[in-house]
Amino acid sequence: MNFSTAIPTFVITLREGVEAALVVGIVLALLKKAKQSRLNPWVYAGVAVGLVVSALIGVLFSWLIKILGAINPQYTPVVEPMLEGVFSVLAIVMLSWMLIWMTKQARFMKAQVEGAVTEALTQNSNAGWGVFSLILVAVVREGFETVLFVAANFQQGLIPTLGALSGLAAASAIGVLLFKWGVKINIRQFFQVMGILLVLIVAGLVVSALQHFDTAMSSLALSNRASENLCFYYERFTKVHSCILGPMVWNTANILPDDNFPGIIFKSLFGYRDKIYIVQAVGYFVFLLSIGGLYLRSITGASPQEKKNIRVNQKPISSLKD
Repeated sequence: MNFSTAIPTFVITLREGVEAALVVGIVLALLKKAKQSRLNPWVYAGVAVGLVVSALIGVLFSWLIKILGAINPQYTPVVEPMLEGVFSVLAIVMLSWMLIWMTKQARFMKAQVEGAVTEALTQNSNAGWGVFSLILVAVVREGFETVLFVAANFQQGLIPTLGALSGLAAASAIGVLLFKWGVKINIRQFFQVMGILLVLIVAGLVVSALQHFDTAMSSLALSNRASENLCFYYERFTKVHSCILGPMVWNTANILPDDNFPGIIFKSLFGYRDKIYIVQAVGYFVFLLSIGGLYLRSITGASPQEKKNIRVNQKPISSLKD
């Protein structure tokens, strides 16, 4: 079994799970400080329902993929890679948005969560539902992004799902270490490292998405003569060719194949491929320069006032337990 395919989903779920665990931990600490620990079951219920909803979304996506692929068996070789490509694009958009926008918002996470909990507690009759909704949205938001990534790699079987479950378990352990045992972890540095890894993983997803679309177009072009012209690039005298990706610019299959160790690890973590075509190469570097550049600016370009706010909002996370 190829367990390397579990690495990307592990990284994504770990990063997303820790963010959700921070929200849960902050809410529990605030409830304890406000002497409202009676509402703790609502927090745990929000976590449980959020996980169930995320899993159901994943099942729904898997069911949708199978149904669409079985509508016309003749076009299954076209539909499946096309759906993989579409889900890959959705995952790229969602994960990129999360990296940039949520990184900026995370600076003020504690203050935002505290405000939401305070507002919920003022509504005496609906305080439980308010806390429940806050936790549910936090868990489903993080879970949905992971489900999209798994759906984009559905042909790899259950291994990515195992990676997601392992990441979730590790995130839960970090949450317990932080809020139950009081272990000090540099959360900001953790998110920065995980974010850089995620940029590389999503850049690899750009390469995969383009490959999925190329496979779909190639299958469609071979299925009937009317679609032959869809392949605007084709090298007739080579074993390996592309349909819409242009000429090959990289071939290290004989030196470092991406289906054997260690190439398969580089493929999972850094988007390495032993065969790269020009459109894929351009897409990969455009993503790194644009989204990667924006992400680096979001974690290094805080103004003096923002840095002051970061310090103010980071301190209470550990002091809430007092």
